[in-house]
Amino acid sequence: MEGTHTVPDPAVPPTPPVPLAALLAREDLALRQIAGPSGPDLVVHGAHTSEMADPYPYLLGGELLLTAGVHIPEGSTGGTPGGAKPGPGDYFDAYVARIVAAGGAALGFGVAPVHDTVPRALVAACDAYALPLLEVPPQTTFSGVARAVWQLMAQARHAELRRVTEAQQSLASAASRPDPVPSVLRQLAQRVGGRAVLYGPEGAEIAEAGRRPGGPADAPLAELARVLTGRGSATASDTAADGTHLAAYALGAGHGFVLGVAAPRREPGDHTIASVAAVLLSLLTGEHQSGTGAARSSALVRLLLGAAPETVAPLLGGERWRVVHGRPAAQGAPDAVAASALGAALGSPLVDLAEGVVRVLVPAEREPAEQPGWTLGVSAAVGPADWPAADTQAARALARARATRAHLVRHGARPALADLLAPGEAEAHAHALLAPLGENPALADTLRTWLSLHGSWDRTAVALGVHRNTVRQRIARCAALLGADLDDPDVRMELWFALRQR
Repeated sequence: MEGTHTVPDPAVPPTPPVPLAALLAREDLALRQIAGPSGPDLVVHGAHTSEMADPYPYLLGGELLLTAGVHIPEGSTGGTPGGAKPGPGDYFDAYVARIVAAGGAALGFGVAPVHDTVPRALVAACDAYALPLLEVPPQTTFSGVARAVWQLMAQARHAELRRVTEAQQSLASAASRPDPVPSVLRQLAQRVGGRAVLYGPEGAEIAEAGRRPGGPADAPLAELARVLTGRGSATASDTAADGTHLAAYALGAGHGFVLGVAAPRREPGDHTIASVAAVLLSLLTGEHQSGTGAARSSALVRLLLGAAPETVAPLLGGERWRVVHGRPAAQGAPDAVAASALGAALGSPLVDLAEGVVRVLVPAEREPAEQPGWTLGVSAAVGPADWPAADTQAARALARARATRAHLVRHGARPALADLLAPGEAEAHAHALLAPLGENPALADTLRTWLSLHGSWDRTAVALGVHRNTVRQRIARCAALLGADLDDPDVRMELWFALRQR
């Protein structure tokens, strides 16, 4: 082949990459690379078997394509895949070109049962297009190769999750030290194997830690931080001329501080680790002029590490608070940076992100308002001792907001008829009335949500995250156990009263 072959970088599936060298090292597979480049940076994102003459439409990018050469015409000539103009002996050239154009990472050729050896023209084409070519021996099945790829991917995913978990713990511990900002930067730089820099509102370098990743990346990183501040975005990334990966994270809303990270390579989990550091630094910088900043930062760290609310209440001065639950209005789960931004918008650094829900502890005097792009549920104002109850109130308010497509729903705090009864009598009545439901929380929760949404099957299904048929089955079960006509408004009112007491 003559000339240089270039194609745009394809988008690969979001799966942990598997080094091609790790696959070649598997003795049970006995694979052998016979063409194309090699090295530790070559990875695959999956395995796919195809005997199509043109595999392009069936590849997502990043695969190890496995073939036994059934599609190869006799004499290695014939029509060219993809509709290109045929030419003498260019079948393999066009075949490999289509794989590369589709983003294929490597080609595995089985030497049995169709071919005794790998065609020389295929070896030459893979060398020309820089596509790694592996020889698959007769005793190795394609399914065995695919299974090995998935096993290595599972190991990579486990290693990534363990690395992120350990980094989160070390960053939280660093944030509780007497010098929290330098400690967080040092821990972040160590975890990504590069350099972490905190830039002030004017773009000046306030603190830094770690080693420079081997190239002149300081100026590009500072420029990326300035660009991020200027356009008001949450994150930005770039690659320096020497290949250093650069990333910048805005710390909160309106603070002007930016976290810059420079690493020699982009590793799985780096973004998550840096996002956690950005949340902690956002708290530390957002409250750096406040006398309560250190106390609230310590409280957040202790909450993240599993401390009970009662143990952190003294740090917060015993004030009254509201719990806010938020989810993005659009599909998709929020990340740590989005969670921090919501907390900053609500005026509180006390933010927690778990299972796709952002929880924010907001001082009672800061009345939460609607936030663009978010669906919110707000609890009543309570003291620290009642945080668990307020957390439940906010969760139910959020479920109702999502079901009714409202931007914000507040927990009702108006006086009710239940206030006219002694608490003990009301609880005893509720217990007796709902006793047939037993200890099955799904039935009681479904009935409560269904009643709160005026018997709407669809809205109840949305609020609970289940199928509408599941809602129908649970409500029918409740009616049967209670021996009640749930279409009777008097029955519904009495059950609603009991469920509120429960």
